Amino acid sequence: MTKLSDYALTAEAADILGVSQNTVRTWAKDGKIPVHRNPANGYRLFKRRDLEQFLKRIERSAITTSPKRKRVNRSGKPK
Repeated sequence: MTKLSDYALTAEAADILGVSQNTVRTWAKDGKIPVHRNPANGYRLFKRRDLEQFLKRIERSAITTSPKRKRVNRSGKPK
């Protein structure tokens, strides 16, 4: 059973990924990060596991393209 603690709100997801809240919203809208909605208030919820997997995928991409880059831009590509 999934618990609420398994999810992060937009602000926490942004902190985990090292990007702005608007970037997280854009990635969710574009389907790059799975997003769920809290049925009680409509807030976006991101599974922590999904965020960790997305971050690993981005970091792998950054390592293969430029080992010095860790941050990503709005499109999910290394800066």
